[in-house]
Amino acid sequence: MGLADKNVYEDFEIDRDILFFKVGARAQGLVSFHGSNYNIKKRMTSEQLSTLFAHTNFVKIKSDCFVNIGKITAIENDNVYFGENNNENKRIHVSKWKQNRLKNLWQVN
Repeated sequence: MGLADKNVYEDFEIDRDILFFKVGARAQGLVSFHGSNYNIKKRMTSEQLSTLFAHTNFVKIKSDCFVNIGKITAIENDNVYFGENNNENKRIHVSKWKQNRLKNLWQVN
């Protein structure tokens, strides 16, 4: 299957394609995946969620949000940036305390 044939909404690879994901608090099992140019909401079983949380590339930065440290391009000004241009690509706010912890993990990666 070539890249043109890939259905990103069904066939995405967590570590390679996802920048960060958020887990819904009100809707049990609903996960919002954020890629470079798309967002996908998917309902997952508790077993699937356990597997998702076990991914070593993802670090919890909020109670409902996990970022892929392999996709981070910058951490500054209380934000985590994904992509080449910090002004145009996706970013997510992170607290000072989590920002420092994340920087340490990111630099090791």
